[in-house]
Amino acid sequence: MPQTKPSLLRYITAYKTRGIVGFFCVIFYIAGSLSWPKLQQLVIDGLSYLNPPLEAASAAEVQEWLTRTPLTEARLYQLCAAVLAVGVFTGVFAIFMRRLLIGLGYRAEYDIRCDVFAHLSRLDLAFFQRERTGDIMTKMSSDLGAVREMIGQGWLQGSRIAAGFPFAFAVMYHTDPKLTGIVALILPFVSLIFFVSIRLIHTAYDRAQDQFSAIANFSQETFAGFRTIKGFGIESRQRGRFKQLNDEYIKRSLKLSRIEEPLWPFMMLLYIIGQVFLLLIGGRQVIRGEITLGTFWQFQLYFAFLQWPMLSLGFTTNLFQRGRTSWKRLRTILDVEPAVRDPESFSRSAGALPENLRGDIEFRGVTLRGGERTLLDQIDLKIPAGQRLAITGPTGGGKTLLASLLVRLTDPTEGAVKIGGRDVREYPLEILRRRIGIAPQEPFLFSDSLANNLALGLEPVDDALKKHEEKILWAADIANLRRDVETFPMKFSTMLGERGVTLSGGQRQRTAIGRALARQPDILILDDVFSAVDTQTEERILQQLLPVLRGRTSIIISHRVSTLRHADRILVIENGRISQDGSHAGLTAQPGYYQELDEVQRLEARLEENGTGTSNHWKNAAPQLPIIGNVEAENA
Repeated sequence: MPQTKPSLLRYITAYKTRGIVGFFCVIFYIAGSLSWPKLQQLVIDGLSYLNPPLEAASAAEVQEWLTRTPLTEARLYQLCAAVLAVGVFTGVFAIFMRRLLIGLGYRAEYDIRCDVFAHLSRLDLAFFQRERTGDIMTKMSSDLGAVREMIGQGWLQGSRIAAGFPFAFAVMYHTDPKLTGIVALILPFVSLIFFVSIRLIHTAYDRAQDQFSAIANFSQETFAGFRTIKGFGIESRQRGRFKQLNDEYIKRSLKLSRIEEPLWPFMMLLYIIGQVFLLLIGGRQVIRGEITLGTFWQFQLYFAFLQWPMLSLGFTTNLFQRGRTSWKRLRTILDVEPAVRDPESFSRSAGALPENLRGDIEFRGVTLRGGERTLLDQIDLKIPAGQRLAITGPTGGGKTLLASLLVRLTDPTEGAVKIGGRDVREYPLEILRRRIGIAPQEPFLFSDSLANNLALGLEPVDDALKKHEEKILWAADIANLRRDVETFPMKFSTMLGERGVTLSGGQRQRTAIGRALARQPDILILDDVFSAVDTQTEERILQQLLPVLRGRTSIIISHRVSTLRHADRILVIENGRISQDGSHAGLTAQPGYYQELDEVQRLEARLEENGTGTSNHWKNAAPQLPIIGNVEAENA
């Protein structure tokens, strides 16, 4: 059954204790902030009472002044001490509310990032062929940061708004209902701006993020393919394309900015308008003696306290809209169900698994479709345990696809692939792939030491060379790589550039061979791994590799007859079907693809011996051979 995808609320409620405590810290912070104005009102009114009434004052005003308690120095010290105490109280809770709620955002971000990465690691190959790397990186960085801000800052500022407005209005209404009514007239305009901006920000931010993803993807492809770009001398073209993408991003970002930026000035304008009305009406009340100067100042401080909630309403709206849009983009990853997944009865099947995968391999009625195309068509094949099977055929015929079904990089549309009489879909993916070694046609090396790349399939340790030295050296010897490594300044500790760019093509392929051998798999798949090495190096590798393959089921995909002839059995796959099946001697005697392949390569060898040949691959020298199939499907 598909796994239930986590909602954003789950990541928040995981830290509900922190969130609740943080909310109460906001409450205490607001309570402390609203205590200041009252203390200052007492001081101001107390100081005002020290001055005798004016000569024009009425008898009633004079009598009231005589009955007031004067503000003594001791009382002034007490009030100042109370202001200081409230300030410390408020500051402490301000620190804790930020630490708790902002920290909650970072913790939720950590959990989301781990879940998204774990989910990406479970997705099948088709997803990564469909999605652009730049899009995924943008979602894992920029979008995830926006979600963090929505959770952390959004909760903090949202709490201040949600608690600040009602608390402040309650205190203000208790102080002066008439002045509170003036402030309340501003709220409908605040709400209008709030709701209008939500939809506009959502649409504009989504378009800006899409363009940012395009820039990230273009940059990633440019840096990864810099050799090709420099080889064709198209640096200026790439700079021009990059400028176009950036211009469009700036255009979309400015449109977003034109929506976001007015929010703050609008809120500030509403605050100033409210301040003008308070000064006008409150000032008249002071002049008429309806309220004291201290009460007027107290109310002004309450309104000043509301300034940040009013101004931050636009900021918080922006946070929530960005975060909401970014979470939807992240859900486009989390909502994808992998086409290739572990069996539902994972624990039961794991307990019944054989200790190795040394049984017969069988393809029974296997058909694989990609869209409307049939990539493999009714493949029936049995590979006895321990057999060396070689596969050849035109580019795009389905050779790599056939081998990829064993490790379940994809699953057949129809039919079944079995190992030891058991469908590979019954094996947990981790266990299945751990027992199969594969050296791909285009090896990917990580930006790490050569030793760590060779030990990639072994037990992870901090120092692979120290822990797995024997296996690393043995695999490097078999792959004819050790002699090259001895010329490196740092030997096996040499750090490789991105994708192994510091190595030659042949060295990368030999590293891939060594990496597949180091784990000593039950089944070995070598996918055209000699295409970048010369024939002499190929022969040296084969001399050391063949004894290792003895008794181990192996599948060797190649276009070179010099490699294919060492196999126990050779298959020719054309247009998704097995067109020929036999030994080297038998197939060279049959008219067909393999015979033509052998003749072309023999001719090429003779021409090179005579010094008149070309170093081009036989495929380029033999245009009469059929090129059938889908290149993209072959590389899948």
